[in-house]
Amino acid sequence: MACLYAYEGAPSFIAAVEPRLADAGFSRVEDAVSADIVLTFYASASALEDAYLGDGGLVSRAAPGAILVDFSATTPNFARELNAVATVNDLVMVEAPVTVRSLVAPDAFSRENLLGPVASESELADTVRELLGVVFGEVVEVGAPGRAQLLRNTHTLPLAADLVSAIEAVALDDASARVVGALDADQVPLFSPVSADPVVRAVREQRWNGAYTAEMLLAELSAALMAADDAEVILPGVEATMHLLELLAVIGGSDMAPAALALVYQDEAAGARAGLDWTRAEAAYGGKGGDDDEDWSAYDDDDDACGCGHDHGEHDYDDYDDFGPDDYDFDYSSN
Repeated sequence: MACLYAYEGAPSFIAAVEPRLADAGFSRVEDAVSADIVLTFYASASALEDAYLGDGGLVSRAAPGAILVDFSATTPNFARELNAVATVNDLVMVEAPVTVRSLVAPDAFSRENLLGPVASESELADTVRELLGVVFGEVVEVGAPGRAQLLRNTHTLPLAADLVSAIEAVALDDASARVVGALDADQVPLFSPVSADPVVRAVREQRWNGAYTAEMLLAELSAALMAADDAEVILPGVEATMHLLELLAVIGGSDMAPAALALVYQDEAAGARAGLDWTRAEAAYGGKGGDDDEDWSAYDDDDDACGCGHDHGEHDYDDYDDFGPDDYDFDYSSN
């Protein structure tokens, strides 16, 4: 008998994995009540919480005994809470946060690019193991609830740091080339030793769109930052990267691929060609002609501008003056 699964969450993820699930004999149904396994993947903490614990959430809708497999990024503490609530409601919770090996892979949700840390209080059923093996190129069972999210956190942080450092290497190289003269406008970086880096290639090829988005990366970093707060650890590099991603989201790039962060370092014309609007930043951050009390929800359908689910109100943006790609002034010292 075929295993029936339902899915709720980001369309781009299921669009990538549904064909290979079908090939493996898993049949998708629309109603979670009739599913043996319910899969979820949300790109913000608030959406994840609402999906499970809100009015009509999955813990109240799913059939008793159903297996809930969540691929979203969240904190270890919330993962443990979700597991506890599911258990009380006679459900089996499996924590399997999507962990990409490369942030800029052309096919980000391909099996080869996905690592699957998995945690659960219950022994994994054979059907669940088979399903996870179809989704992920490598599955790593790490034990109790919360531990899979911690592994994803520690995996994401160096990837995000590498993303920003490679993009900044390109920005510096471009600026230097303008000063000393380049051989031609389309050449690979003249001076950067990272010219073969996947991020550099993605930027040079202007791969601004993809299934894995800046919003998803921002959600991962937000979860990591909240986990660090729970553990009383300060991560200033993560804060800085999040500010850059938030800026990209505000000017219209939340659904773009992480490589599009390079557009924050480029001129206004380059951003406009990619569909970005720098006047949104001026308004949102209280710059020229803006309003310090701008409602960020105008820029996104979620509760905040970037959809990451964290509280922007905790940050002091007074140091962000005169926004624009040619004259923005970042000062992270106050954050």
